[in-house]
Amino acid sequence: MFRKAIERMAPYVPGEQPRPGQRLVKLNTNENPYPPSPRVRGAIVRAARGESLRLYPAPAADDFIAAAADRYGLPSRMIMAGNGSDELLAMLFRATLGPGDRVAWPAPTYSLYDTLAAMQEARVVAPAFGPDFELPLDALVAARARLTIVCNPNSPSGTVTPQRTLGRLARYLKDRLLVVDEAYVDFAEDNSLDLVRRMRNVVVLRSLSKSYSLAGMRLGLCFAHPKIIEQLGKVKDSYNVSRLAIAAGAAALRDAAWAARNVERIKRARAAARRRLLRMGFEVPPSSANFVLARMPGRNLAPLYAGLRERGVLVRYFRAWPDAMRISIGTPAEMRALFDALEPLVAGLAAAQRNGRSHG
Repeated sequence: MFRKAIERMAPYVPGEQPRPGQRLVKLNTNENPYPPSPRVRGAIVRAARGESLRLYPAPAADDFIAAAADRYGLPSRMIMAGNGSDELLAMLFRATLGPGDRVAWPAPTYSLYDTLAAMQEARVVAPAFGPDFELPLDALVAARARLTIVCNPNSPSGTVTPQRTLGRLARYLKDRLLVVDEAYVDFAEDNSLDLVRRMRNVVVLRSLSKSYSLAGMRLGLCFAHPKIIEQLGKVKDSYNVSRLAIAAGAAALRDAAWAARNVERIKRARAAARRRLLRMGFEVPPSSANFVLARMPGRNLAPLYAGLRERGVLVRYFRAWPDAMRISIGTPAEMRALFDALEPLVAGLAAAQRNGRSHG
């Protein structure tokens, strides 16, 4: 009934979602802990009035795109809207890759890329990041992939590749596409939109899930040369962004100052969390996202993850990377709950290790 590639592939597994009524501190899916601009609620109410919901939305999400053009200083013909940046990624994979075509990215990174590549039966080339998450530039160029993706800031590490390095990569790739996945870029100090203005083979993706607190609305933006936007339009669903989402996204972008204030609150909490985790003995790379990666190289952190879960705190644990946990930055109260649960667990883990050595 299904293609063999689909039967063989492993599905993408999203972070755990609490059941209705379940009280958990949710620090596992990088949602913004603060609400969106009050203007968003008003825009949604207005969009739902009268008979509007029985009508299809604007196919090109015109009002949302117009707000993005004003916000980012690019013409509307260089912008496409998506049902989250994940849909835009899926469109890029569908439009560029067939069976056996090469797609490249540095690893470890966002695991959805593997799922999308498997759907297209593409060949993945995934050279490892350097010791401090330096981009493996030469290996990515040597891959000669039809599509190269750099998640920047990277997930799950939170680290950043400088724009000048990405520009070099784009030049070396020549007429092959470089996609810079900037879902977390509003928490960083730099971005790659200027590369889109200067280079015809660069695509930048953004999400309104993180800095704009609209994960529930599923809104993404693609910035690229008009010819790229034109080709992606051929694989886009006719009405891929709902009327309510279009209204919400436009209102959020037109109140960017609200999001910026929340971003600053998260950045301060991120710095405090990193300092505390370092004192507890974790390795924590400097993060430019709304999360931190806490590592204890060589040690399986599954007991810490499970212990936090038992105490009502969700973080992200990757079986493929067992010595690490990714921790979203929450409100001050949520971060206190995290550390109240984590500190005794880490102390217990250290004591068990000491006892193991003494009995050995």
